[in-house]
Amino acid sequence: MKLGRVIGRVVSTVKVESFEGIKLLLIQPLDEKLVNVGDPIVSFDTIGAGEGELVYYETSKEAGRVLETVMNPCDAAIMGIVDEVFVNDKK
Repeated sequence: MKLGRVIGRVVSTVKVESFEGIKLLLIQPLDEKLVNVGDPIVSFDTIGAGEGELVYYETSKEAGRVLETVMNPCDAAIMGIVDEVFVNDKK
């Protein structure tokens, strides 16, 4: 799983049938120190995350398992909302 912050919404009036009724959010990927890593991505939200929230998400084949339809073109899906992150700094 990966960390990210919700930075916006994506509105799509026409989409494949298996995506109907699913909210799309724009996520900025983060590292373990909550620093931006890479470009923002579009992700499905089936848990009710909101803008500014820290989330964990999955990509690839595992992301598609969030939806009831087995065969769908999902690339990223939010799996949960993160309350806190603790990192032990080792030198």
